[in-house]
Amino acid sequence: MHSAPRKTLWLFDLDDTLHRATPLIFDRMNRSMTQYVMQHLGLAEPAAGDLRRAYWERYGATLLGLMQRHAVDPVHFLQETHQFPDLETLLDFDRPLRRLLKTLPGRKIIVSNAPRHYVDQVLALMGIGQHLHAIETIESMRYVPKPARSSLARILKRQRRRGENVVMVEDNLSNLKTARRLGLTTVWVSREPGRPAFVDVKLKSVLQLSKHSRLHRDFPVRVA
Repeated sequence: MHSAPRKTLWLFDLDDTLHRATPLIFDRMNRSMTQYVMQHLGLAEPAAGDLRRAYWERYGATLLGLMQRHAVDPVHFLQETHQFPDLETLLDFDRPLRRLLKTLPGRKIIVSNAPRHYVDQVLALMGIGQHLHAIETIESMRYVPKPARSSLARILKRQRRRGENVVMVEDNLSNLKTARRLGLTTVWVSREPGRPAFVDVKLKSVLQLSKHSRLHRDFPVRVA
């Protein structure tokens, strides 16, 4: 006798998935990170920008390069580069998202490369925190961000899950590629053309998720 499948676990990215961080919020973050590198490494702006890009390409994140090559304190870096006293004026999201998350069946968690204080601030302004069951941020990922396989695997272990009945909803293809390798169902939120083979569902807006989620009709959730 087969046991009933477990409820779906939804892993939601935050920036540019549940709200539009491009261009306003991301532009501010990028400027703050460049200024941090300028100040703490004594570089001019062009050199600081080049170093940030080099670390992004080599380590997958500016922070990892700064930690490994310059012993930068990650707590200080994240606090200094994610200050948004005017976040409410920058935040752009669809109000029906609250109802979507409230009615979506299963367990819902945020998985973000951003720091916890920023994620909490965004969720509070969006008014969706009460519909979430857990929050995973760069701190709980031990400062090893997505798309690292180890970080996603650690999150699944904390949730006592493998890949079956787990759906990752993302705007970032690299993160979805890792998710697919771990056996997750992948949902790409994007208006870009095409759909890579490792993407199960492509949506222009996360709000379209509702039509795929009812009783999992037409939604390819993987079940072991």
